[in-house]
Amino acid sequence: MFGTILLVVCTLMQLYVFARAASVPVVRRHLPLRWLIVAGVVLWAGLVAARLVAHGEEGATAAVLELLGMDWMAMLFLACVALLAVDLVTGFGSVLPRLAPRLRGWALAAAGGMSVVALVQGMRPPVVQRHEVALAGLPRALDGTVIVAMSDLHVGSLLGERWLEARVRQVEAEHPDLVVLLGDILEGHGQSEERVLPALARLAAPLGVWSVTGNHEFHRRTGGAPASFEAAGFAVLHDRWAEVRPGLVVAGVDDLTSRYRRDSDEGSIARALAGVPPGAVVLLSHTPWQAEQAAAAGAGLMLAGHTHGGQIWPFGALVGRVYPLLGGRYDVAGMPVIVCRGTGTWGPRMRLWRPAEILRVALRCAGAEEAATPTPRAEVSTMIPPA
Repeated sequence: MFGTILLVVCTLMQLYVFARAASVPVVRRHLPLRWLIVAGVVLWAGLVAARLVAHGEEGATAAVLELLGMDWMAMLFLACVALLAVDLVTGFGSVLPRLAPRLRGWALAAAGGMSVVALVQGMRPPVVQRHEVALAGLPRALDGTVIVAMSDLHVGSLLGERWLEARVRQVEAEHPDLVVLLGDILEGHGQSEERVLPALARLAAPLGVWSVTGNHEFHRRTGGAPASFEAAGFAVLHDRWAEVRPGLVVAGVDDLTSRYRRDSDEGSIARALAGVPPGAVVLLSHTPWQAEQAAAAGAGLMLAGHTHGGQIWPFGALVGRVYPLLGGRYDVAGMPVIVCRGTGTWGPRMRLWRPAEILRVALRCAGAEEAATPTPRAEVSTMIPPA
């Protein structure tokens, strides 16, 4: 259903963009209408091939088809936004009728420029976003503990083994005490789990590698991903918590978006935080929802992802209507919430004003509670609270 809706929307955008392009003077002078139609049909066929033929297949041909088709989808979106802005200003050509076609040409040029910038930004390595968070209850001995988080890697047909190995090296360079993966690790098609898991298995940290599921972990092709992650040495937090050191708890919930679609998200935050011991609590959630409930249940910091920060401006304006915590750092009921804009990309290998990122969070002691905390020991204990 999602693929069908996506193709319908892209088809409507393409019809609109090409109809407006046909009115631009420079296009009319240098490109006969029949060739404009041929170009439109070819590009539309590329979209269909990317979604219906290449999507779900392995190999270089499928990857190239998907890359071209998905990037064209993003270019269509930018062109559609630019042309629509001109049409709204000119009343769809009823105001300034002689100038409107030239303005549409400038809109297409602007969209082309933004597409080039988005392509460059989408190919760049993620930046490391550094944060410091003061946590009440954090023992003095754990002051300065470094968490490195990645979200939405979408390893698969477009982001493969070599790209993933480079991200692992980036994480290693930050010397983390704790590594967390915030879901959507695998795209669900393209390179198989067996090929990419060895690179993921290189992730290591003194306090362990912890993960939660994202919506892509619930896809048919990645249904067994959590078990594979555990085989690679990760601990997957399914609505549970773990005390990684006395005074520092990491909790996690299965993806709230997927649960909402199945009408089964009620109470998952409460289950994940039930019975946590005294100390600082870091909650991992792929979807940045229910932050108020998390703060009320005792979480001191929430790390999330899923939104990609909108990925391609101004698409974030639409995403933000569903996910108000779109990207960056927020304060919700006194609890810091940091939403990763995504380490990889979904769909187009493009980003506009929303760089890919890896989070580096240094934990700091806060308040008088630190004086009464226990001395840390080496063991890692886990507990699954009752359902």
